[in-house]
Amino acid sequence: MTYPTRGWAALATGAALTLLSGAAGSVAQDRPPVTFARDIAPIVFARCAGCHRPDGPAPFSLLTYQDARRRAAVMAAVTATRYMPPWKPEPGHGEFIGDRRLSDREVALFSQWATSGAPEGDGADLPEPPRYRSGWQLGEPDLVIPLPEYTLGADGVDLFRNFVVPVPGSGTRYVRGLEFRSLSTAVHHANIRLDYTPASRRLDDADPLPGYEGPVLRSADYPDGHFLGWTPGQLAPLAPKGLAWRLAAGADFVVQLHLRPTGRPERIRPLIGLFFTGDPPERLPAMLRLGRQNIDIPPGDAAYLSPDTYTLRVDAEVLAVQPHSHHRARSARVWATLPDGSTRWVIDIGAWDFRWQDVYRVADPYWLPAGTRISTEFVFDNSSANPRNPESPPRRARWGFRSSDEMGDVWIQVMTRTDADRDELLRDFARKAAAEDIVGYEGQIAVAPTDAGLRDDVALLYLELDRPEAAVPHFQAVVALRPGSAIARYNLGSALQLAGRSVEATAQFGDAVRLDPQYAPARLNLGTMWLAQGRIADAAAEYRESLRLQPDNADAHNNLGRTLLLQGAYRDAIEHVEQALRLRPTHPGAHFNLAEALAATGDAPAAVSHFREALRLRSDWSPALTGLSWLLSSHPDAAIRSPEEAVRLATRASDLTRRTDASPLDALAAAQARLGRFDEAVATAALAVDLASRAGSSAQATEIQQRLAAYREHRPYTSSSR
Repeated sequence: MTYPTRGWAALATGAALTLLSGAAGSVAQDRPPVTFARDIAPIVFARCAGCHRPDGPAPFSLLTYQDARRRAAVMAAVTATRYMPPWKPEPGHGEFIGDRRLSDREVALFSQWATSGAPEGDGADLPEPPRYRSGWQLGEPDLVIPLPEYTLGADGVDLFRNFVVPVPGSGTRYVRGLEFRSLSTAVHHANIRLDYTPASRRLDDADPLPGYEGPVLRSADYPDGHFLGWTPGQLAPLAPKGLAWRLAAGADFVVQLHLRPTGRPERIRPLIGLFFTGDPPERLPAMLRLGRQNIDIPPGDAAYLSPDTYTLRVDAEVLAVQPHSHHRARSARVWATLPDGSTRWVIDIGAWDFRWQDVYRVADPYWLPAGTRISTEFVFDNSSANPRNPESPPRRARWGFRSSDEMGDVWIQVMTRTDADRDELLRDFARKAAAEDIVGYEGQIAVAPTDAGLRDDVALLYLELDRPEAAVPHFQAVVALRPGSAIARYNLGSALQLAGRSVEATAQFGDAVRLDPQYAPARLNLGTMWLAQGRIADAAAEYRESLRLQPDNADAHNNLGRTLLLQGAYRDAIEHVEQALRLRPTHPGAHFNLAEALAATGDAPAAVSHFREALRLRSDWSPALTGLSWLLSSHPDAAIRSPEEAVRLATRASDLTRRTDASPLDALAAAQARLGRFDEAVATAALAVDLASRAGSSAQATEIQQRLAAYREHRPYTSSSR
């Protein structure tokens, strides 16, 4: 390719070149020299001091002339390549708070200053240096949580290690800010999640050193849709009123640290500072994670593409975005295609660098309407030409948690217009995320089939997607790996129970109780299996023992109340079910059981109220629809009855069970008869008798036949107990 201007310059005479050179020299003589005080310090104070300050995360400070002068050549070099200050998003493709990007003019100033001998300049030109607190930058925290001390070796590869730290205190608190202090330059970045289960703690306890290696479990998550993490120079401000996040008692922080050896042993002992408020959250954001987990990059492939998409079901306001990938990534791009066909950049990182990964908070949050398709695209270079490739020669790279594997995820924090919209968004997105996670976990299990943690997690994902039969083999593998674990037996029993394999489930729960007689959840589920098999006394005994071990378990109180109800001990049943509701007011099963018990004791108005509350909490629940229908059609008090509504309720219950369950059809026949629609009642009751007989429920079939005889004589059914 030729460039006419350059061609013309090549033909110029020596005299012309001399003249041009002299003119340039004259301009340079007229320009004042670049000095630290006037030109460099304002840039350093604004863009570099967040890290390069006393007690900062960078290895040296640049706040004084003496500090900067010693590093003038280095500063010119790293700014010329735009390695420093680190800011990866491309200009014009999304604007974010804390933009550290230098202009071309500012880059040139560093070069001119270094080549001219790095003069200090007039002290009168020096702006006021930024003031930083020593220690905590947001003020004195309300609670400081130290991580256990860990010693990082002097050499070796980068390390990801997860530290599990109990959060002291009781009750629910509201957190308006979190500050992380690394206290070591070996800490590259931190991701922080909460786990309200003992799962992460067990992994930490099983490792002889503080923390554990491997993936962060699914039981650990960001709280209330808030990013919790740290990178050098990053400090999220305290949240405004109404945007705190909840911290309940019993939580563990799970802190994943990316550690980089420094050439000498390093004591790793970070601190977490929490800032509380008395104001509960008024709005909760949601977190979306896009990214495929079928990444499989052949060696030598310099342009492997991994895309993903998700279409919003509701309006969403974009607040922040965090791309994440490893060493082979070349670029990470996210954009939105709106329903009208227009596009908008979310973020564009054209030159990915594993060493600099931030949470980018949108400078001016914007709304994406329902129907917007969010697209992500990561490009990977697994060739020998990639200087950051961790394998030489290149090897096949698959999706995985280690930094030698690959990932391509984007976390997007959004706000919805209403809580109902947030719930809908999270329900819809959860299925997509779970299905993608299964792909990743199955790939990891193919490489490490004896990793019980991976198998537990993927099995739980299958349960989340209502695929218990797919979960069973993984839980069976965990039982084989951990035959003495009551928890492993309990998990397998739960999957078998959901898969309808009740005999096998009962055996697993029984084994769990034998292995650990103090394991209350296993006793609770074993009681449920006995109840389903009609062994009511055995069920009650297990529920009572579960309550002895966990007195404040709402499910155990509710289930014991159910067994007492079936035994006719209505007053005792009411006592336990009411206790379940005190512990968990939104327990639909407890409202249902209380309604049944109240109806049996003659308090029909209260029973109707609790049936309605159960249906408010669980609208398409056939037993509650059926129970309320019975009251509204067959109660002896006409003031209680509402046969038209009873027909609607029983019809819905019958439809939900696809007219294959005798109980809703029995209720529907009673409601039809109460309205005088006896021909329909006879046909419906006859179908119910047939279904009950084929199911082996002879007692139920006999009861329905007695009602059927009354319908044939044009007599509606009136209950004596309801």
